Amino acid sequence: MTKQTKAERRRERARSKLAGNGWTAIVVGVLLLVVLPAFMRGPLIGTLGPALRPAGWTALAIGAALLGLHYLIARKKVVPQAIERTEPLAATVKAARPVATPPAAARREPVLDSELSQPTSSPSAPAQQQQWCPAVLAAIEWRRFEAVCEALYAQAGFTTRSQSHGADGGIDIWLHSKHSDVPRIVQCKHWQSKAVGVKEMREFLGVMASHQLKSGTYVTSSTFSAEAMAFAKENGIHAQDGAALLKLIGQRTPEQQAALLAVAYEGEYWRPTCASCGTKMVERNSSKNEGSFWGCANYPKCRGRTIPKSKAAATV
Repeated sequence: MTKQTKAERRRERARSKLAGNGWTAIVVGVLLLVVLPAFMRGPLIGTLGPALRPAGWTALAIGAALLGLHYLIARKKVVPQAIERTEPLAATVKAARPVATPPAAARREPVLDSELSQPTSSPSAPAQQQQWCPAVLAAIEWRRFEAVCEALYAQAGFTTRSQSHGADGGIDIWLHSKHSDVPRIVQCKHWQSKAVGVKEMREFLGVMASHQLKSGTYVTSSTFSAEAMAFAKENGIHAQDGAALLKLIGQRTPEQQAALLAVAYEGEYWRPTCASCGTKMVERNSSKNEGSFWGCANYPKCRGRTIPKSKAAATV
């Protein structure tokens, strides 16, 4: 708002005085015509009554004229101000339309060590499938794979509990059933070409033993080696490979399959998640080694493991 000049302040005081005089004349007219005659008694009514009426009507006329003049002056002042305020506002809006502010995520520049280059441009998302097939498991990252497994068990009636990042003690999903007081644990391994071996099975058996559990489930998007399958059968581990997982999904209703597909393709489903802090990773190039890799966007604050692009489908 601009400051009022002295001339504007004088005009404002004059308008206020004009309105005050008008209301004063109105009050005097009412007193002369109504109030004073109501208190007169006896001969005063016949003597002063006829003299008060002309004066009262004159005061009312003067008051009405002053208020009308004040209204006209105030109206002339308001209209130009409205025009002046509207035009700059419209011009400001018109000028602001072509300006587009980039999102905060696009403006953020990660801090890197000297041997690391800047992140490369964002890769394009793989094409989304309309129904479940091996291509879906190949396109999604490891965290989306775990989310699909958890949603599948939830559809089966289990109460699920998962941990999206950080140390999980070799457990990705806890399953609780109303039919049993003993929970069940699930380990998810999102691999593509590499088969889960007996080494990974032994590690999972150690996790089961630490929780005093006699059974568990191991799910992978890939396959299991023959030794791993034999070890799982001997030690109460339910091994479920990618083909078996797709078959189980195919037994769900069309609505349930669509819900699972929405879970798989949620957000940036192709971009790996940092296993240490749960933040989406960014693609970077190394000045020491050929090829690009996935690194945490919070580096160097978070120093979680990097993932070579050639092994991006592997679980961290």
